Amino acid sequence: MCHIPVFCWISAAVLERMMGKAESAEIPKTLTQMFTHFLIFQTKLKTQKYDGKYEIDPRQARKTILSLGKLAFEQLEKGNLIFYEEDLKESGIDVREVSVYSGVCTQIFREEFGLQLGKVYSFVHLSIQEFLAALFKLLSFSERNTGLMNVFRSPMTSLLKREVDKALQSENGHWDLFLRFLLGLSLESNQTLLQGLLRKTVSSSDINQETAEYNKQKIRENPSPEKSINLFHCLNELNDRSLEQEVQTYLSRTGARRLSGVKLSAAQWSTLVFVLLNSEEELDEFILSKYDPSEECLLRLLPVIKASRKIDLSWCYITQKGCAALISALRSNPSHLTELDLSRNKPGDSGVKLLSALLEDPHCKLKKLQLWRCSIGEEGCAALISALRSNPSHLTELDLSFNKPGDSGVKLLSALLEDPHCKLKKLQLSLRHESTTE
Repeated sequence: MCHIPVFCWISAAVLERMMGKAESAEIPKTLTQMFTHFLIFQTKLKTQKYDGKYEIDPRQARKTILSLGKLAFEQLEKGNLIFYEEDLKESGIDVREVSVYSGVCTQIFREEFGLQLGKVYSFVHLSIQEFLAALFKLLSFSERNTGLMNVFRSPMTSLLKREVDKALQSENGHWDLFLRFLLGLSLESNQTLLQGLLRKTVSSSDINQETAEYNKQKIRENPSPEKSINLFHCLNELNDRSLEQEVQTYLSRTGARRLSGVKLSAAQWSTLVFVLLNSEEELDEFILSKYDPSEECLLRLLPVIKASRKIDLSWCYITQKGCAALISALRSNPSHLTELDLSRNKPGDSGVKLLSALLEDPHCKLKKLQLWRCSIGEEGCAALISALRSNPSHLTELDLSFNKPGDSGVKLLSALLEDPHCKLKKLQLSLRHESTTE
């Protein structure tokens, strides 16, 4: 989340306070820890600013946070990011004291004037709303189950499992970050930070272990790559890195990370994706042949490929199917990709047509495209050139060697080069037969 300005602001506020004041608390290692420390610091700030005190009143802080959390959770359920006075009243927030609630997190809760709508209210960022919603869920559970937790651990475990299922069933990832925060807050160490808000610890190592195993079970059931990645983040919040360590050990043994001929399970593929996305190594360039030159590997590692600026898929036996999946993934953020090498594959005309649709996107910033020996005929060449004419301002290098554009394709290329808007500086178009057999 380091690319999100609000998260950078939160991190800076927490780390400045913790290191500047030389407080004894451990530096946050998870998202939940970071947001928990931020809430504590801002609650202290509110106490000093509005109450003129240096010690937090646990009862008042609990009341305030429960009210904000109730609003956050109920509006998250409705998919609302903007609220009105009636929403605040339903959550027990006195609209006359909005400035005080704003002071809970300084700028976290704010009021604005909407067009012809009167005052509207919002959290400064969705992640803060999701954190407070998760905290409200935990506080509400604590209220309902006080006195029972030493005897029955199943209610807490059942709650966490239900929320895992709920996040997995959400098609748009609506509950993903909420789940990360809720599982993180279920740790006793994080609940200790919130002493005074939680009247009783509602967790144990058994609960955390069972919840972690449930997450790993869901990963093995092979949900979408995005869901798997979120479940790995959830495992990190629970301090469980067993699957990561398993794959890291394997990668360290293989050295070059070659996976050719190795049968990985669905969970291991998901783990590999997570490890690569969270690696300290630079993801600027991705070379598929380093792992396994196959279409299956391409499909498994799409989230990693999508995060890379330069993508080398040459000599990887990719067909129209793989090309379609690749383009579908790249279209979610077309401005990120700058170089693409599909040389010595078989996307064919149908695959190149899909690629052309990406190139037509005005947000596409692709500068270098290599399509050497890709079974492209006149139809595919025409689609490609049409796309470049509609969005000619970025591509500077194009390799179409050893394809079959035909006379019509060559004429279209010539016309493209004469276009004053065309930025191509290097065009390779060798049409001679190659001695290497297919």
